[in-house]
Amino acid sequence: MTASNFDIERSMARCRVFLSLIASLAFYVDPTIGGALAIDRYWGGVLVAHFAYSTSLLAAHGRFAPAHLATIATVGDVLFAAAIAMVTEGTTSPFYSFFTFAVLTVGMRSGLRAAQDLYLGMRAAYIAITGFLVGYFGEQRLKQDALIRTFEAGAQREQIARSLHDGYVQALSGINLRLETMRELSRRGRHEEVQVELADLQQGVNREHDDLRRYIRSLIDLEATSPPSEPGGGTQVSVRGAFQGPAPFVEHVLLLMLEGTRNVRRHARARVALLDVHMTEGELVLTVDDDGVGFGESAEPSWSMLSRVAECGGRLTLPKDGRAGGHVLIQLPVT
Repeated sequence: MTASNFDIERSMARCRVFLSLIASLAFYVDPTIGGALAIDRYWGGVLVAHFAYSTSLLAAHGRFAPAHLATIATVGDVLFAAAIAMVTEGTTSPFYSFFTFAVLTVGMRSGLRAAQDLYLGMRAAYIAITGFLVGYFGEQRLKQDALIRTFEAGAQREQIARSLHDGYVQALSGINLRLETMRELSRRGRHEEVQVELADLQQGVNREHDDLRRYIRSLIDLEATSPPSEPGGGTQVSVRGAFQGPAPFVEHVLLLMLEGTRNVRRHARARVALLDVHMTEGELVLTVDDDGVGFGESAEPSWSMLSRVAECGGRLTLPKDGRAGGHVLIQLPVT
């Protein structure tokens, strides 16, 4: 290698160091690459490695065979250009400057033909890298879609389980309690009351059967999932108050509130209803008031609510104080 060629190699080594510094500055201030004045660990690591590689080549001049250094520089320039292309994206990515630098250095060493061959080879390598990245991200997208479908299926199963537990399991529990009561009434010879309870129970079973059938059909998209609309948009229910207690006690109160709301919706034909719960000294008071048709003179409290109140040692009454609508008063002792 002549002295002129040696000087060219040294000049290219200096330009390589300068390119590394300029690229680092561009990465640091360009928000489309790493973020304004931010350092990304991937391109930061690549640029640190490129700077170390550039300074090492510059320091190696005069100590190693120039032909070997030229080979190392050519391979290194191409590899670092490909690495920067992999960790950056967008129109402001500087990878093309690194590819251009590699082509120019080969052209200055070996002439136009070698530079053209290197340029075409790098274009092919870049296309291969792009294809690999597209395939990789496509595979990741498929994995994410499968994961999302798994989460959606789990959420749907949880929703179905909650609907069955909160609705139909509770209804079956109420039916079981009513059947036990009718057995006791039958044993005492109170057959007329048994007939009344049976008629009411049959209506309740038919209602739950229709709801369950509609729900099952909605799961397989045979009909709409929403329940049938009620006249006037349904009863508007307000809830106010606060209470506390052991978990089983709180559960009983919440179930009483749920049953009271269902009774208003199904039977009261009311526009508005109010559920109020508050605690006084030694007891919890729950009232259910609506502006519907109210209770008849001989009306009896809901058996399911009455059984829950009795289980807690409380009292359920239907106040008859001249007010319009339906009114339920529940008093439960607080231990």
